[in-house]
Amino acid sequence: MQQVASEAGVSISTVSKVINGRYGVSAETVDHVTRVIDRLGYEASLVARSLRNRRTNVVGVLVMDFEPFSTEVLKGVADAVHGTGYELIAYSAGGHEEAREGWERRSLTRLMATLVDGAVLVTPTVTDVQADGPVVAVDPQAGPSALPAVAAHNLQGARLGVEHLIELGHTRIGMITGRSDLMSAQQREQGYREAMAAAGLGVDQALVQSGGFEPDLSRVAARELLSGTDRPTAVFAANDLSALAVLEVAQELGIDVPGQLSVVGFDNIPESVLAEPSLTTVQQPIRRMGQEAAEMLLALIAGEDVHDLDRTLDTSLVLRSSTAPPGQVL
Repeated sequence: MQQVASEAGVSISTVSKVINGRYGVSAETVDHVTRVIDRLGYEASLVARSLRNRRTNVVGVLVMDFEPFSTEVLKGVADAVHGTGYELIAYSAGGHEEAREGWERRSLTRLMATLVDGAVLVTPTVTDVQADGPVVAVDPQAGPSALPAVAAHNLQGARLGVEHLIELGHTRIGMITGRSDLMSAQQREQGYREAMAAAGLGVDQALVQSGGFEPDLSRVAARELLSGTDRPTAVFAANDLSALAVLEVAQELGIDVPGQLSVVGFDNIPESVLAEPSLTTVQQPIRRMGQEAAEMLLALIAGEDVHDLDRTLDTSLVLRSSTAPPGQVL
């Protein structure tokens, strides 16, 4: 402010009045000071602004790590924030395994009240988050939660994926499961089991391996599934990253997809269409989930009465090249 005042030839108090839109400054002086501010690239401190008026006009997106799912959610939040006068901060807890537990509380403590007016939490691991402003969860942890939330119809989507494999003629279908602490992972495994039971097919527990939604863990799980003599003819993976890991391991082992192995993922991240072969997957509207979560958050910040605080969006099956009727398994 001292630099702006010196450059404009006015007092610091005049600059302060211009920045805060207060009375007592002529229109000519306002224009002059504003031009100097623009030329110098001046920005008011978020912390100072929040202390002054208790608002930062900034919303946060808090994630454990930046991976395809959270990146798509972030795009949806940006869609919702665009043109509202709010700015957006994306904040990662770092993705370290040792920091996983309770990362939401630590992140909110650092950002709320002085940097953001509210936050979207992506796949939070806790359900009892306390904050100084509104918080909306996307794909929340299992268990009851007081947090407003947006999620996909995971049970429905999993059944769609497994039923597709069954309709192709597969009976020996394996699964790579997701994170056990997330409701989405639990519902996808439940959908797999329900689809198998509805078709009169038993589940061989040896064909159910944990991938934790992580590529490295999923490669280990895929190698366990595909290295045996009595391997499955199809695999349903709890997310696309796990399904892509299955494709990689199948290629390493010389297993043809889809001739000898069909693979179905879940999410429809951009990478799924670029895979070789392109991945059949269950699409959840990830970007729209982020958009609806942000719209809900902005309404809560504005003090509006939001009736639907727990939203579930439909999923659909996207057919590509990684699935086919079972062939000759070598």
